[in-house]
Amino acid sequence: MAYRTAIRTFTGITPYNLMYGMEAILPVEVEIPSLRILMEAKLDEADWIKQRHEQLSLIDEKRLNAICHGQYYQKRMTRAYNKKVKGRLFKKEDKVLKRILLV
Repeated sequence: MAYRTAIRTFTGITPYNLMYGMEAILPVEVEIPSLRILMEAKLDEADWIKQRHEQLSLIDEKRLNAICHGQYYQKRMTRAYNKKVKGRLFKKEDKVLKRILLV
C-alpha cells in the first residue's frame, strides 16, 4: 500500500492514481472518516455516477501528463549523466585496452 500511494519522481503522481484515476482511500480513512469520505458519502446516486464518469474521462489526461513528466525526467537524468562523461578522441597508433567478452 505504501508503494502504491507514494508519489513517484518519474511520473509525478502515485501508481494507484495512474491505474484507477483517483487517490487511494487508506484503511485508516474508512475507520476514522476523513473529510473526503464524508463529502463523498453525502452524494446521491446520480451525482456519484456523474462524478465517477468525469474521473474516468480524466484518467487519460493524467496518464498523458505522467508520460510527459517521465520524458522530462529522462532528459534531466541524461543531461546529469552526460555532464560527468568526458569524451575521448583516439588517434591511429594510440594504445588502448581491448576487452573481448566470451559469450
